[in-house]
Amino acid sequence: MAKYDKESAFRTNLGPWGWITLIVGGALTIFQLYTAFYGSYVSLIQGAIHLGAGLSLVYLLYPIKSSMTKRRGVPWYDALLALAALFTNYYIIFNYERLINDAIIFGFTVTDQFVATAGIILLLEATRRVVGLPIVIIAIAALLYGLLGQYIPVIGHAGYDWPSLATEMFFSSSSIFGTPIQISSTYIYLFLFFGVMLVKTNIGQFFNDIALRVTGKYTGGTAKAAVAASGLQGMVSGSSVANTVGSGSFTIPMMKNAGFKPHFAAATEASASTGGQIMPPIMGAAAFIMASYTGIPYNDIIVIAIIPAILYFSGVFMGTHFEARKQGILGLKKEQLPKTKNLVKRLDLFIPLIIIIGFLLVGYTPTFAALFAIGAALVISFFRKDTRLSFKGIIKLLEEGARTALPVIAACATAGIIAGTVTTTGLGPKIAGGIIDLAQGQFFLVMFFTMIACIILGMGLPTTANYVVTATMAAPALLAFDVPVIAVHMFVFYFGIVADITPPVCLAAFAGAGIAGANPMKTGVTAVKLAIAAFIIPYMFMSQPILLLQGDANVMNVSIALITAMLGMMSISSGMIGYFVSSVNWLERLLLFAGGLLLVYPDLKFSLVGLVIFGIIAIIQFTRNKSDKSGRLTSAS
Repeated sequence: MAKYDKESAFRTNLGPWGWITLIVGGALTIFQLYTAFYGSYVSLIQGAIHLGAGLSLVYLLYPIKSSMTKRRGVPWYDALLALAALFTNYYIIFNYERLINDAIIFGFTVTDQFVATAGIILLLEATRRVVGLPIVIIAIAALLYGLLGQYIPVIGHAGYDWPSLATEMFFSSSSIFGTPIQISSTYIYLFLFFGVMLVKTNIGQFFNDIALRVTGKYTGGTAKAAVAASGLQGMVSGSSVANTVGSGSFTIPMMKNAGFKPHFAAATEASASTGGQIMPPIMGAAAFIMASYTGIPYNDIIVIAIIPAILYFSGVFMGTHFEARKQGILGLKKEQLPKTKNLVKRLDLFIPLIIIIGFLLVGYTPTFAALFAIGAALVISFFRKDTRLSFKGIIKLLEEGARTALPVIAACATAGIIAGTVTTTGLGPKIAGGIIDLAQGQFFLVMFFTMIACIILGMGLPTTANYVVTATMAAPALLAFDVPVIAVHMFVFYFGIVADITPPVCLAAFAGAGIAGANPMKTGVTAVKLAIAAFIIPYMFMSQPILLLQGDANVMNVSIALITAMLGMMSISSGMIGYFVSSVNWLERLLLFAGGLLLVYPDLKFSLVGLVIFGIIAIIQFTRNKSDKSGRLTSAS
């Protein structure tokens, strides 16, 4: 995992420092649980405690170079940097009243300016270690834009001096300690901890067993099980790459053994794991920030996101089915599947997930839902030996919760630099104006250029950070048109996510290819074919927001739109794979793809035309298949 996932390249031999990380990590998790139960502090103090502890753990756990992860202990300079990270952030706590009252009137002191500068540098270096260089480069570019705005043509601004810019970034609640880190220090941490609990108590493995039992016996059952399992685990996962490696270590060899080609097995896992980031209720933790940006309650967003997620996974599911038919890959034998009676006895392991979804849907706050689900998972784990945690296991669980959150903490804080710069300098509207001018005001071209911008910005960024960046830099271009706000934010969110499987970067595809021993580029191209829904559906719900339950979204209209869209995904997947009832030629592939697009478009006139095209190809395919079977029987006779 460390080879493909920057988040996993941490020190494996801490020596005595292991006790320090255990204490700091455990304390951070206890702090998050405490404030979730009793109420958070003011945003700047809550964020400073959250970020300070998080960055100190990054310096203790992540070496300056990934190649140094196996060296014993923590070098003196990293220990010093860990202390410095604590000091710069906790400086805010001890000087809070002065920083928010006196400093606004009398200005910031030289010490304040020094601390702010050090805090920004420490944040960027920690983010480089735990997340990677791309987001750091974007953040540095944002800072340079803030400093040198007066020298930049077209999109320039008056410019800031460094002391003003640094203190604005580090001591205000609109940049580093803005919305992303505020959400990270409340909701996101709890949901990530919930995901860790499911893994550590083996409840996550139960999801895999359920998926394999339900789908494993059908054509290409191993691939379908991988899609279903990744969808279930994706509900509580925050990383496409980590999900690919975590699930893929089990599902990819299983698919290869069943007869799938290595690149297809890797692409299936990568596309399904990437889809986990758009799967309600957690959606890679970005749904919480989306709620803040759009003003739409989180409980509503997870309902709005259901139909697009269903279409995405249906597309991947159908793609694996057609590939299995094409390759003649059957399902697993009954004795190879998990036994039903064993799974029925363990159905109570679903309770934490049911609680978290149910409580959110009936209107409870995300904090309450997450806390209750965490408590339920812990209680249920005690009833079985294979899920029960010892006292030592619980302590390690607290530390693991902090470790899992580190990439999100660093990414959210660094994304805050970018978002803060875009907001304070007015860069967002200028980029939006540039995109609209380039597209000459044509709505489709504006969507296309915004898609390209989101994919580029999304390359190398984790889910939460890429949404923050794309929502602040790319979304304003689409908001200039008469489109629902949620449709715009879902549009940029989707295309930021699919960067994980879009060549040439496609980190999730690279991770899957590493496990499968496949060609990474071939894996990436195949993943795009399987996940084609993610490239189509956003255009559809921007044009007809009924797919997001907006506008005239009554039961009848939504049902018709969903049924025709599912048929459309079947047609598109068939065209992409090159197989329906039997192999299809290039003309049939084009017609299947075109008919599928018309079916997906939620307008009855277009859908009827698409249905006719799909029906014609189906008749041709069934007739040809029947003729081929008759010919084979005659030859055999």
